[in-house]
Amino acid sequence: MIETLLINYEEAAAIILFGIGFTMLLFHRNLIKKLIGMNIMDTGVFLFLASMGYIEGRKPPIITDGVMDTSAYINPVPAGLVLTGIVVSVSVTAVMLSLTIRLFKRYHTLNLDDIYILSRHAEEDR
Repeated sequence: MIETLLINYEEAAAIILFGIGFTMLLFHRNLIKKLIGMNIMDTGVFLFLASMGYIEGRKPPIITDGVMDTSAYINPVPAGLVLTGIVVSVSVTAVMLSLTIRLFKRYHTLNLDDIYILSRHAEEDR
């Protein structure tokens, strides 16, 4: 078992990162900490995809020496997925930060429980 972890250390690190991020997303009540947890989860997924796309001994898929055999190159699809995921992750992070700022300006707290209670009181006052 330990030998498998030593050989596949990238995948093990990706799973650990995903677990840390998921735990933060699940148990923290602060919106900023939830956002950080989501970004850590994203990083774990990106690391896993990148490690799955790399094959030892193969070159990037750029034909320079006239070698046309596909077995000489790595698969470029996981790298493309990682790049696309990073762009989406940055966009989602920006939207979440802007919503967090609006919630803080309205309720003067970042605690989800407090925001829920304050929003219920504001609804009842109408």
